[in-house]
Amino acid sequence: MKRHAWILHLLALCALAAPARADDDDKVPYWASIDTDVANMRVGPGNTYKIEWVYRRLHLPVKIIRREGPWRQIEDPAGDKGWMRDLLLSRQRSAIVIGDGLVEMHAEASGSSPMLWRVEPGVVGLLGECDGGWCGFDTDGHKGFVREDALWGAGEP
Repeated sequence: MKRHAWILHLLALCALAAPARADDDDKVPYWASIDTDVANMRVGPGNTYKIEWVYRRLHLPVKIIRREGPWRQIEDPAGDKGWMRDLLLSRQRSAIVIGDGLVEMHAEASGSSPMLWRVEPGVVGLLGECDGGWCGFDTDGHKGFVREDALWGAGEP
């Protein structure tokens, strides 16, 4: 009987600990990216709410600013806010080039390294590690380093 009570006590402790870990992993705000070719953003957290925007940009970075069940309130690079199902999003980090002109992509994380390409504002790519003001950036297999301040989706959300 003591063994049975001990096992029940252990199971109860495990059940209490699991939700705390899950919540720690999903504290808002955090970065995510759109993980499908077509994603609807709604005005509220449910399928009955009106569709405000239809996104057709795979890997577009978004900032998760609120969670409600399976719904996430997002902010897109233009500052628009709305709700999207978690199934349409990924934790894979991405970024979008911002600014007024072309941005240089270098071979290494340094402005003195060889320039590989010039990328224009609006280009979306997968984000690598950021260090010293430079981030790894991969857009359709074109890999290099871009200044962190030229990317929306890098740094702290």
